[in-house]
Amino acid sequence: MQSQITELGIHVYGHESADPVSVAQAFGGTYSESAQSSSDLAIFVINPGTGIDQKTIELWQALDEFQLPRLVVVTHLEQSEADFDDAVMLANRVFDQILTPFLVLHDEKGLPIALISLSDLMIFDYSTNPASSHMSEAEHQTLVQEFRDEYLEKLEAGGADAFAAGLQFPAIPLWLEKGIGVDKVLDLIKQLTP
Repeated sequence: MQSQITELGIHVYGHESADPVSVAQAFGGTYSESAQSSSDLAIFVINPGTGIDQKTIELWQALDEFQLPRLVVVTHLEQSEADFDDAVMLANRVFDQILTPFLVLHDEKGLPIALISLSDLMIFDYSTNPASSHMSEAEHQTLVQEFRDEYLEKLEAGGADAFAAGLQFPAIPLWLEKGIGVDKVLDLIKQLTP
């Protein structure tokens, strides 16, 4: 998989507080402070505790005319009172409408431990080693139903290839050290490989 990733031109953007350099290293990309229109994928990294700085907003806007695939990853989920939902709301205001294929589930201490897929309601539990997956319980399904309906509506409106065409912009929660969301980012990158 890593060899397929390195064949892609992946550029990573974001304020240093979001740790875009580590994200670039994790996914075979290059951290960039200027818009790279020749990219196969642009990953924008957001720290929910610090928000999105003006330079990152300008880089997003500079790539608008090229319609290249863009992905938002939200880091430092474990370190902040702000969370994934807050980061997505902010990105919706200053970037474009962001698609949220997953929501974060937390443990009793409030730390992220799992993701729930809004497409099929599967839970991906990263508290186990290796990570495990299972169908969500009725309680979780009820809690996320409104978010799921909105997600499926946006997904259908954009079409199956909207991400690859640079028309829809997924946001993925990411905690590199715990592996949360890493597999989901890799799945999206796979959609861009020949």
